[in-house]
Amino acid sequence: MSDYVDLNGAEQSFGDTDAQREVRENDRQYVFHSWSAQGTLNTLPIAKGEGVRFWDYDGTEYLDFSSQLVNLNLGHQHPGLVKAIQEQAGRLATIQPALGNDVRGELAKRIVEHSFEGARSVFFTNGGADAVEYAVRMARHHTGKHKVLARYRSYHGSTGTAITLTGEPRRWANGTLDAGVVHFTGPYPYRSAFYAETPEQETERALAHLRSTIELEGASTIAAIILESVTGTNGILIPTPGYLEGVRALCDEFGIMMICDEVMAGFGRTGEWFAFQGFNVNPDLVTFAKGVNSGYVPLGGVVISEAIHNTFDQKAFPGGLTYSGHPLACAAGVATFDIFEEEQILERVRDLGERIVRPRLEAMAEKHPSIGEVRGKGLFWALELVVNRETREPLVPFNASGEAAAPFNAVVAACKKAGLWPFAAGNRLQIAPPLVISEEDLIKGLDIIDEALNVADSYVTA
Repeated sequence: MSDYVDLNGAEQSFGDTDAQREVRENDRQYVFHSWSAQGTLNTLPIAKGEGVRFWDYDGTEYLDFSSQLVNLNLGHQHPGLVKAIQEQAGRLATIQPALGNDVRGELAKRIVEHSFEGARSVFFTNGGADAVEYAVRMARHHTGKHKVLARYRSYHGSTGTAITLTGEPRRWANGTLDAGVVHFTGPYPYRSAFYAETPEQETERALAHLRSTIELEGASTIAAIILESVTGTNGILIPTPGYLEGVRALCDEFGIMMICDEVMAGFGRTGEWFAFQGFNVNPDLVTFAKGVNSGYVPLGGVVISEAIHNTFDQKAFPGGLTYSGHPLACAAGVATFDIFEEEQILERVRDLGERIVRPRLEAMAEKHPSIGEVRGKGLFWALELVVNRETREPLVPFNASGEAAAPFNAVVAACKKAGLWPFAAGNRLQIAPPLVISEEDLIKGLDIIDEALNVADSYVTA
């Protein structure tokens, strides 16, 4: 492992306490962090990243099993992405969105061609939350209706409509910023709200609940239903058999637009370009971000159907962004498609997911009584941790904090102490390493989780 280069381009050595002190001090004094009480933070300064690893200023190495925020699909410092950005910066660093740009148009073309039947165009945004905002706006203008249905146990972003659509605790303190949002319950067989005994029964009852919600809210008032194709932070919830198809059928029956939120699950995470492609559905709108260019430059967007595109053929769409389709971001996006093909990313994700991850996690479940359920697809998995398999009581309560969260925090700490940076959420260890991870590193990370689960086992009561 080499040393790192600092902000001024100077070579630095790991263990440089002066550099680390300055980073900590600037961060503590001047950076306002998201989702945090500012006075409680002790942020870990990071000096370098490479491949599936990153290092702090002491030289401590972490295997990145969360792809940062599940966006670093091609890993840290991928040479193909870095080169694309450098070359674009040398030729045309930025241009306003009203002017044509080669990499913007090429990336839009490739996304349309790899998305869904009937896709027509792409509106580029700066990230996932504003992609959701614009998808909802398009659906509302296209249908002339205002309400949007979203599921509980979902996350759609932290801007106004997006945070109102979100169906988990991060929404609570923000109130109702969009009065047109209505929540409903989706399938979750392990903790079924519908008292289902099989996945098929869960589908049937969840769809009946959704139909009832549509009827009681008034189909004539509902513009869209938005849902994560595979639920991300809230549990890696894979749709039960026929569920997405059933949502599509209800949308068709009642004239409602179907929006698939692919911000986290898209671009190879489940072994498909988009997660919905693993099911027999065609949405009307698709939101994306994160993996489109691994976050090297902020980028998101909306894939738009022919019908919705045509709504704005002769009338102006009321919206826009200064940095829509930024050339540096789009250049990295085009390179992402090239790298996916050259390195056979989708094929290796499917292979590693089924040949390595699934059997290993299932073996862990046999070994560790703290594992209540294993679920996932591709390189997108969750271990739901419990203290009692019979009652399915979670390792920590819902939205736990402080002392109540201590058991799960101890498991996470054990992972980090062993050199693994996990994707931790609720009472779940979630597995989402960069898609370029080697089989050796994947097994190494799973070994660390296996050992850390001994900590979770110590809390098991039955």
